[in-house]
Amino acid sequence: MTAVDGIVRAKQSLPARIAARAGGGAMRVFLILVGLFWLMPTVGLLLSSLRGPSDIASSGWWKIFSHPSQLTFHNYSTLLDNKTVTDSLLSTVIITVPATVLVVVIGSLAGYAFAWMEFPGRDWWFMIVVSLLVVPVQIALVPVAKLFGKIGIFETTVGVITFHVAFGLPFAIFLLRNFFAEIPRELLEAARLDGAGEIRLFTRVVLPLGGPAIASLGIFQFLWVWNDMLVALIFADSKHPPITVALQQQVRQFGNNIDVLAPGAFVSMVIPLAVFFAFQRQFVSGVMAGAVK
Repeated sequence: MTAVDGIVRAKQSLPARIAARAGGGAMRVFLILVGLFWLMPTVGLLLSSLRGPSDIASSGWWKIFSHPSQLTFHNYSTLLDNKTVTDSLLSTVIITVPATVLVVVIGSLAGYAFAWMEFPGRDWWFMIVVSLLVVPVQIALVPVAKLFGKIGIFETTVGVITFHVAFGLPFAIFLLRNFFAEIPRELLEAARLDGAGEIRLFTRVVLPLGGPAIASLGIFQFLWVWNDMLVALIFADSKHPPITVALQQQVRQFGNNIDVLAPGAFVSMVIPLAVFFAFQRQFVSGVMAGAVK
């Protein structure tokens, strides 16, 4: 602390002084530039998907600003005519939606049980669940593949969903248990005094209060399953692969069909982005609530 003209002021460090002087307009401009730079690959993919194959092969996507006549939606009509890509989008939805819903439902029930229900070995079971968070997916690929082969779900949609649910549940239970545990005990006891059972207490009190955390979990799980390629390459049906595998096969088999790859990659990216923006408010609320707690 230093005294200047009778006023006691805290001595700021050099980084703090630099940050204070750089704040305001200069910092906003810098952040906008960083955001634009970060979005450049996405913009490039979008503009490439709106150009013809010959234009893509002859020049970069930025040429569209000087030659706007290159804009065309023919690539998207070609994409819709490509049965492999359209079937793969449907397969991705069939895999992603159940894998997300099951993780959210089971994780919510288990999180509530670990937070507010008494049963033998509760804390030990929760420690086991938390320990599963450190298990890499790669370690489980071979043994799980052998197990799925024995029970007959290898290279099936059920197998892919089961794998994603199994590896999504530890994080889901950990996240929701910690969130539910912060609910005031008095609120739950008041509901019990009014005659609410565990099911009614869970559906009428805990779920509404845990909405932000559940929405955050749903977004994380949806994005992970939708963008996954490793698990899909091993466990998915080779005749009906998800979109990530289908696009990878298109590159391998037809390396010059950028008119299908560009719009297919953009559509594959837009769908999870739409899901994120649809639940953006709940996601931010969940993150902020977890930060405060």
